[in-house]
Amino acid sequence: MGEQPTKPTCRLIRPGDTPGDTYDGKHGVTYFTGIAAETVGSQGICMHLLTIPPGGRAKAHLHENHEAAVYILEGEGVTLYGDNLEHHILTKAGDLFYIPAGVPHMPVNLTDKPISALIARTDPNGQESIMLLPELEEVADAAIARIAKQMA
Repeated sequence: MGEQPTKPTCRLIRPGDTPGDTYDGKHGVTYFTGIAAETVGSQGICMHLLTIPPGGRAKAHLHENHEAAVYILEGEGVTLYGDNLEHHILTKAGDLFYIPAGVPHMPVNLTDKPISALIARTDPNGQESIMLLPELEEVADAAIARIAKQMA
């Protein structure tokens, strides 16, 4: 006889309960493991806590086939976005930020305090559809320098 499939059930993930419960995303930021297909067997969503340290940033990237929703828990950051990262938006604690599928973006912390955010995506696999955009890194560096100068 074959094995019976396991019936899905509710699962609790608590930060700090599991040693090594963080991982480095392929776009250069560190996540708390959170809710994902890999951790709880989710089928259509993943949700992670993210902290970007002072002066930190992600690599330029996009999510090919899924949307993301970001809630800023604490701190203040800038997200570059657009085909050539030509746009930017300032986000701060309490803000909600939406990123459509296929839009290049890069979160950046230009402050001396960490940024903490809750991120939910419509892909249950946290890293599967992330596409790095190394061709935009030089453009990003110039944009970050320009924005930092404006904020000073």
